[in-house]
Amino acid sequence: MKLGRMLTAAVLLAALGIVVWWSNKQEKDKAGKPAADAVRILDIPPATVKEIQIQRRGGGPTTVQLNDKGQWALTQPKPFPADASAVSGLSNTTMKLDSQRLVDPNVTDLAAYGLAPAMLEVRITRKDGKTSKLLIGENTPANDAVYVKLDGDPRLFTVSSVNKTALDKDYKDLRDRHLLNFDQEKVTKFEITAKNQSFEISKPAGGDWQISKPKAMRAENLQVDELITKLKNAQMDANFTDDDAKKAGAAFTGAALMATVKVTDPTGVKTFEVRKAKEDFYAKSSTLEGTYKVGKDVADGLDKSASDFRNKKVFDFGFSELTHVDVIDGAKSVIFDKVIDKAGGTWMSGGKKMDSTGLQAFTDKLRDLTASKFADAGFGTPAVTITVVSNQGKHREKVEIAPMASSGNFLARHDGDASFYELEANAVKELRQAAGDVREAQPEKKKK
Repeated sequence: MKLGRMLTAAVLLAALGIVVWWSNKQEKDKAGKPAADAVRILDIPPATVKEIQIQRRGGGPTTVQLNDKGQWALTQPKPFPADASAVSGLSNTTMKLDSQRLVDPNVTDLAAYGLAPAMLEVRITRKDGKTSKLLIGENTPANDAVYVKLDGDPRLFTVSSVNKTALDKDYKDLRDRHLLNFDQEKVTKFEITAKNQSFEISKPAGGDWQISKPKAMRAENLQVDELITKLKNAQMDANFTDDDAKKAGAAFTGAALMATVKVTDPTGVKTFEVRKAKEDFYAKSSTLEGTYKVGKDVADGLDKSASDFRNKKVFDFGFSELTHVDVIDGAKSVIFDKVIDKAGGTWMSGGKKMDSTGLQAFTDKLRDLTASKFADAGFGTPAVTITVVSNQGKHREKVEIAPMASSGNFLARHDGDASFYELEANAVKELRQAAGDVREAQPEKKKK
C-alpha cells in the first residue's frame, strides 16, 4: 500500500516538474518580445526624423534639430553641439514603440494617469513636416511600466518603463561633451607647444607619422595615436553647471600655460589649450564655447616634448614580412633575398638556399634594435650598412652604423632622419654576430 502511494507521488512530482519546466520555457521565449496583442504606438524610421523636443512637467523644452550640415545640434534651452549617439538612442526608441497592453480604448480622465498635463511630452517632427507627440504619465501600480498616450489617439496604453528612461533626457544628457571635435581618422598634422618648445607632427598621404619640425625625425605611431585618443576623449563633467563654467573661466585666466595643440583635419585647424592652477587643470577649445576643468591624464598626455614622440626603434618594418636584406660589414658583404613559393618563402643568397632559423634570428635582431638615447652630432665613418625591403617591396630602409669616438657605443643613421640613434655596444655586437651566423641550409636527410 505504501509502495503504491510512493509511486503515485513520484508520478505527480514528475508531472509537476514538466509543467514548471514548460512554463519557464514559455516565459523565457516571451522575454524581450511584445505581447501577441501588442499595438505599435509609434513607427518612425530614424532617418526621417528632423527634430525631437522633450518637455518635462513644469520645465522648459529641450530640443535637438538636424542642421544644414546633417549634424544634430541642441537649439533649446541653449545652442550646443549634440551627441549623435545620445540622439540616436532617442530615435531608436521611437522607431518601433510597442505597447504592453491596452488600458482603455477611449480614455477620458487623463489626470488619473498623470497625463493632464503629462509628466513627459516627446514631440517628433519628421523631414516631411509631420509631427507625432507622445504623452508619458505615471508609473503603473506594479512600477514596471508607465501609462502613455499618443496625442490625437483616444487609446491609453502601458509601455515598459525602460522606454521612459530612454526618452527622459535634458540638454546635459544630449549635448556633446567632447571638448575638441575633429575627424580622428583624417588628422594630418599636430602643432604642439609644450615644455618651452614648439614642434610639428605630420602624416603624409599613405605614410606614417613623422616629426616634421623643427627637423625631420621619425615618430612613434603608438605615441601619436595615444595623443589623438587623449584629445578625442577629453570631455567635460556630465554634471557641469553654469556656476562651474564661471569658476573655470576665472581660474583659466590666471593659470599658467601648460600646453597648446593645433589639430588639422579636412575641415580646418582646431586649437586646444590647457592651463594649470595649483593642482587643477583647465582647458579651452576652439570648437566649444567656454572653459572646462579636465583631468590630470589629459594634461599629462599633452605635456610632452618632441623627444617623447620619437621612434626609438632603428628600423620601421615592425612585423611586416622582409623580402630583401643587404648587409655590408667592413670588407664583408652579403645579400639575402626571399623567394616566395608555396611553402611561404625560401631565403636565398648567391644562388644557395639559406637556413631559415638563422635568418629569423638575424631579422629579429634588426626588428629589436633600439636606441638608448638620441644625438644630434658625432656620426663618423660607417662600419656597418644594412638595407632592408619589406611590405611586398613597397618599403625600403637604409641604416648606417658608426662607432662613437667618445665611447664604445655606436651611432645609427636612418635614411631621411636628421638625427642619430645611440646604440649600446653589446647590441651592435650581437647584431653582427647574428648576421655572420646565417648559414647555408643543410640538405634534408632521406627517409628510410
